[in-house]
Amino acid sequence: MDKLVDEVKIYIKAGDGGNGCTSFRREKYIPRGGPSGGDGGKGGKVYILSSMVITSLAHLTRRQHYYAERGTNGGKKRLHGKKGKDLIIQVPIGTMLIDEEPGTIVHDFTKEEQYLIAEGGKGGKGNARFATSTNQAPRRAEKGKEGEERWIRLVMKLVADIGIIGLPNSGKSTLISAITSVKSKIADYPFTTKSPVLGMLELEDYRCYIVVDMPALVKGSYNGAGLGGQFLKHLERCKILLHVINTSSEEANRLIVKLNEINNELNRANPELGQIPHIIVLNKIDLIDDSEKLKNIVRLLESKGLSYSFVSALKHSGLDDLLDKIDKKLNEYSTKASRCKGE
Repeated sequence: MDKLVDEVKIYIKAGDGGNGCTSFRREKYIPRGGPSGGDGGKGGKVYILSSMVITSLAHLTRRQHYYAERGTNGGKKRLHGKKGKDLIIQVPIGTMLIDEEPGTIVHDFTKEEQYLIAEGGKGGKGNARFATSTNQAPRRAEKGKEGEERWIRLVMKLVADIGIIGLPNSGKSTLISAITSVKSKIADYPFTTKSPVLGMLELEDYRCYIVVDMPALVKGSYNGAGLGGQFLKHLERCKILLHVINTSSEEANRLIVKLNEINNELNRANPELGQIPHIIVLNKIDLIDDSEKLKNIVRLLESKGLSYSFVSALKHSGLDDLLDKIDKKLNEYSTKASRCKGE
C-alpha cells in the first residue's frame, strides 16, 4: 500500500485584480469624445473542496505554491477586464484547514463541501468612472487590488466509525480481513500494517460502518516510537475502538499490563482517545488449550467491568459475538449523540 500522506503545508494566493484603463474616445464625427477607460477584472478566488473521491493529500505534495488567475486589465471603449479563473483545491473528507500564521483551525471538513479560503482582488476602476461635471477628462485610473494570500496547513483525520488498535502480532490485520471485505497484508512479523487500512463493515438492516486498522502501537508511540504514533490522530473521530490482544501469548495478569500499556499511549497522545468506548478483542483463542487460563482472563476482565470478546480471526470463530457487541456499542453511541443534540 502506498504511504498515506495526511499532512501538507501549502501557500495559496488569490488572483490580483486587473488595472483600470485610462483612455479617451478618438472617433471621427464625435468631437470631445470623453474618457472611455474600462474597469479591470476581479481576481480569481481560492476554494478548498472536500470530496469522497480523494483519499489522501498526496496530490498536494507535487508543488507547494498555488495561485488563482489574475483579472485582466480594462480596455478602451469602456471594455471591462475579464474576471480571473477561480482555483479549487480538492482534499479528502476529514481534513482540517489550519491557518499557519496564528495556528488556528479555520475549517473542519466533515462532509462534501466547498470553503472560500482566499478572496480575489477587486479590479481597478477605469478613468470613465471618474468623469464628473467639473472634471470631464479625468486622467487617472485605479490599479487592481491584491488578492488574499496565506500559508495553510492541511491535516487529514480519517473519518472512520471503528478503530482497530493493538500491539505487534496481535492479529489486527487478520481481524479487519475477517469482518470486512478488505484484504490486508498478513504475515507473522511485526508491523505488517505500514499505514491505516480502511474497510467497510456491514451489520443488520444494511447498516454500514467504516473500520480503520491502525499500524501497531508500542511503548512510546505517542512520542514517535514505532509506526503507529504518527497515525494516532486518525482515531480521534472513531465512535468505538477494538483493542486486539494476542491471548495465546499472555497470562491474565500480563494481559492487563498490555491493556494499560496501550491505553497510556492513547492518553498521552490525546486524553480524548482514552474516553472512546473500547471492546477488548481476545484473539487467537484457537491456540489456547488451557481452559483455566481463559477463566482467569474472564474473571479479571469482568472484575474491571471491561467489555470483551473471544475470537479467532484466522478461523472466523467468535465473530458473531464480537459483531453483536460492536452493534450494541454503536447503538449506545447514537443514543448518546442524539441526547447531546437534544433530539
